Amino acid sequence: MPERPGPAERPARQNTTFPSAGATAHGYLALPPSGRGPGVLVIQEWWGLTDHIADVADRLAAEGFVALAPDLYGGSVAHDSDEALRMLKALPVSRGVELLSGAVGHLLSLPEVTSDTAGAVGFCMGGGFVLYLAAVEPRVSAAVPFYGVVRDEMPDFSGLRARILGHYGERDRSIPPQRVEELAETIRRQSGTAPDFRLYPAGHAFFNDRRPSHHPDSAARAWESTVAFLHRQLD
Repeated sequence: MPERPGPAERPARQNTTFPSAGATAHGYLALPPSGRGPGVLVIQEWWGLTDHIADVADRLAAEGFVALAPDLYGGSVAHDSDEALRMLKALPVSRGVELLSGAVGHLLSLPEVTSDTAGAVGFCMGGGFVLYLAAVEPRVSAAVPFYGVVRDEMPDFSGLRARILGHYGERDRSIPPQRVEELAETIRRQSGTAPDFRLYPAGHAFFNDRRPSHHPDSAARAWESTVAFLHRQLD
């Protein structure tokens, strides 16, 4: 993982509210040092909008992006896996996608955003939402699921317009490589576009440097390729 930006390089950050899906949504917004750049959504893990997710938004902002992390739990953060599972189950996929589509619209409406389409980066639960969102939201042109978990029914990828770069762990017991390949084949068959799914010698949540599962080398490689991919698709 690259070093975090120093005080002089640190992007501007702020909590923000915006209309989404008929309600007032909350989130965390990080602006690049230049004040302008392409727009990227950062979608939370099942824990909620944690310091780690805000830190990812900061890192993307330091790389030149306007990063918005919507709060899908309305301010709640889970403290253990049982609580996280309850909160995940209380958020229907359709409602999450609706809220995220509203966040895309808000992000692209910001005067600081220079791109006509948005990127979406998500982790675990958020990685699954990246796939669901990209399947239905034409304003998303770059989708990056980190160990994305597809819940309930598989989305219909026949209308997919986004390019997909995905990061998965070879030792992830919840999403074994066979499931990753099955997902890739479904996307290829339905959309006619092959996703770029990459496997790393790591387990689940290898990017999260706040957890024991963190695998620094895999996280650094995935981050470098993600930043380059987003710039290629959005600049």
